[in-house]
Amino acid sequence: MLKVIIDKPKPSLRRIHVNSLPLNQLFPFPLDPFQEDAIAALEAGKSVVVCAPTGSGKTLVGEYAIYRALARNRRVFYTTPLKALSNQKFRDFRDRFGTQQVGLLTGDISIDRDAPILVMTTEIFRNMLYGTLIGEVGTSLQGVETVVLDECHYMNDYQRGTVWEESIIYCPPEIQLVALSATVENSAQLTDWIERVHGATQLIYSDFRPVPLQFYFCNPKGLFPLLDETQKKLHPKLRQQNLRFKKMANTQTDGKRRSMRQEAPGLLFVLSQLQQRDMLPAIYFIFSRRGCDRAVADLGDLSLVNEQEARQLKQQIDAFLEANPEAGRTGQVEALYRGVAAHHAGILPAWKGLVEELFQQGLIKVVFATETLAAGINMPARTTAIASLSKRTDRGHRLLTASEFLQMAGRAGRRGMDEIGYVVTMQTPFEGAKEAAYLSTATPDPLVSQFTPSYGMVLNLLQTHTIEQARELIERSFGQYLADIVLLPQQQNLDAVRLEIERLEQELAGIEIGLLDDYEKLREHLREERRLLKTLAHQAEEVRLHELATHVPFMLTGTTVTIRSPKGTLVPAVLAAKLPGSGKFPWLVCLGQDNRWYAITYKEVVLIGGAWLDTEITFPPDLVVKPGQVSSGDEFSAEIAARMPALEMPPDAPEVQRQSDRVLVLETRLASHPVETWENRSHTIKKIRRLEQLKREIEFKRNVLDQRRQKYWQEFMSLVQVLQSFGYLNGVEPTESGKVAASLRGDNELWLALSLLSGELDELAPHHLATVCAAIVTENSRPDTWTNLGISPVVEEVLGNLHDIKRQLIQRQRRHSLLIPVWLEYELVGVVEQWALGMEWVDLCSRTNLDEGDLVRILRRTLDILCQIPYVPHLSNQLIQNAKRAIQLIDRFPVNEII
Repeated sequence: MLKVIIDKPKPSLRRIHVNSLPLNQLFPFPLDPFQEDAIAALEAGKSVVVCAPTGSGKTLVGEYAIYRALARNRRVFYTTPLKALSNQKFRDFRDRFGTQQVGLLTGDISIDRDAPILVMTTEIFRNMLYGTLIGEVGTSLQGVETVVLDECHYMNDYQRGTVWEESIIYCPPEIQLVALSATVENSAQLTDWIERVHGATQLIYSDFRPVPLQFYFCNPKGLFPLLDETQKKLHPKLRQQNLRFKKMANTQTDGKRRSMRQEAPGLLFVLSQLQQRDMLPAIYFIFSRRGCDRAVADLGDLSLVNEQEARQLKQQIDAFLEANPEAGRTGQVEALYRGVAAHHAGILPAWKGLVEELFQQGLIKVVFATETLAAGINMPARTTAIASLSKRTDRGHRLLTASEFLQMAGRAGRRGMDEIGYVVTMQTPFEGAKEAAYLSTATPDPLVSQFTPSYGMVLNLLQTHTIEQARELIERSFGQYLADIVLLPQQQNLDAVRLEIERLEQELAGIEIGLLDDYEKLREHLREERRLLKTLAHQAEEVRLHELATHVPFMLTGTTVTIRSPKGTLVPAVLAAKLPGSGKFPWLVCLGQDNRWYAITYKEVVLIGGAWLDTEITFPPDLVVKPGQVSSGDEFSAEIAARMPALEMPPDAPEVQRQSDRVLVLETRLASHPVETWENRSHTIKKIRRLEQLKREIEFKRNVLDQRRQKYWQEFMSLVQVLQSFGYLNGVEPTESGKVAASLRGDNELWLALSLLSGELDELAPHHLATVCAAIVTENSRPDTWTNLGISPVVEEVLGNLHDIKRQLIQRQRRHSLLIPVWLEYELVGVVEQWALGMEWVDLCSRTNLDEGDLVRILRRTLDILCQIPYVPHLSNQLIQNAKRAIQLIDRFPVNEII
């Protein structure tokens, strides 16, 4: 994989001809260096990843691939992540290449699918590849020379990312890929992965923008340059303003300081600043639909167009409304006449299409849009204004990511029209110039994999591939590639442990390691027997002391005893005197045979008795020996000590003696064990123990590593087990029911198949069928939505029966830790039933608080599943016919898609 970074012009490629047509006639303007490099790589037979800023002209590389294919009588597939973007490319390419040359496939729309240029969503392309063995060219790809993957950074999208990865893996290697992506941090990794799974691929990277950007910051005092001359740090003027604000805040009382926030500039003030500086037209990003609509209303009667532009707007808007009278309900018609519009998912798609077209003509001066507009729709502007640098998400309020900010900022600057594009950020109570400068100078985020196996993937793969081939596919995903990179340090650590194990095994080659276990067991046995001996001896000592304690009060002076000296030795002695003690037992003053005086307690007496001295002993009257003290004797005591009997060792208790014998046997066995003969035994044993520890460590680490590496495969196998439990797989072979699920497309193909095969839908009338289909594909993620249109009892009964199936599916998915949505919506689908029964659009909208765009989305999702039913095998003919009739009931303006 070769990475090419554009930092200076490359040699011209004007010598390249396409079917005798010079390149400068195809593109009668100077090409940027990265465009020439990409074309050169394609001519060299390589696939390319073109990674360049938004608006830099990446599409030209795809257009070159189209010209080349047409010249060779070959075909090109042009894929995009969104239907709206596919529709736009379809219109653009028909204008450029001719109506007869371009077709369109977006799931529910099929126009001239055999055309040499076929525009489609990436999901449609993936579905074409499902029925073909990996690496082979199926009938649907016959004659295809190049596949263009536009907006390839959509691999980051958690809903669509898997589709992109599958498309790249499945695509036959002889078909060139042209991946067009906005700048991402790890474009080299993306290219390296594509080269591994598809074939020779070259990265063409450029951070050059044909229309450079200037960043501005707007606060209530005006519009200021955001960055200094280096374009890397906050402008000094804004830094001084920030310091003054902080100083002022610090002079306030504590109570006032807590409530003091930076003031945000007003909308009219911002627009007046842009208009005064000739920075319109602008896309004004606001991260809520309501915010966009409110901004349009807040402008009141403000007009941003001149008389000629107003006439053009009126002519085109009136023509649109005459053709589509129901579209005027949007409430923004008057604003559109004045060059102001909103653009978000809640607006009718047809109305959004009109806004996009008028904006491209330069007739609309400001569009208030959510960030979805930045996702590839061709609406370049002179300026992009970003109302806030943070947004609410499912995980709370957060700062924009660098890629989100750059995607929006990249819409600024119209190539061929503007010398400079402007990006304006706003002061808010929560963000200021510091955050704006950070995002303006940040590098793009890396692509991350969103690869997730699905029921459809499992079933489609296992129809044409073995389980081993399916595993190979999973292990070729971009997600697996990135996981291997992340796990590389762990693998390296594992390799280091393996090398140390090999070294130790070589050093211990002459040692019979197995003997050590027996040796250690013997040592452990000996330790245990010694511990038991100590316990028995202690118990015997307690018995002896108890017996001794009963004799102490009756001991007479001159009694011979055996005592234990402070050094632990046994000494024969004679009792000389008793001194009062602290307890009930006195101190015993004894004269030892070693001619020393001892003051001891009875516990130091080992034995009482033995022979009496043969003469009466009279001790010196001035004898003083303090308790616990040992003192030397004198001549008198030496004489007495010499007449004492010889020491007789007291016998051990029988049980102590038996245990002592056992210990002695074990000590003898241990001394004769072969391990005792090892040279440098202690060091060798440490090596063996280290070797055993490393083997346990490497086993544990290998298991952890395998589990992390096999994350995707384990998820795949969990899907297999759920499918087996429902009878959709017989082993790893799809059953008849499994083939039904394999032919469906949705968030949960198994749920759709279970519903369609339940028999509950077979007898439903078309309008009831449409309602039930809406229920099983509609997600209601907003708790504040409502409609006063209920569902009929027939539909309610069917949904109740489907609920039991839903519960079973959820339980089995949880058992395998699968989090795949299972929709069954009751509250909102009444709108589908009434629409199918013929209710007018205006009436339908008045019976719910759903935005028009949301209503269209629900109806189009319903239409999508209805359109799939006629092509699903093994369904009843009655269900198929009712689905076709339901399609006719639903597919009317504004639900039907206008191309």
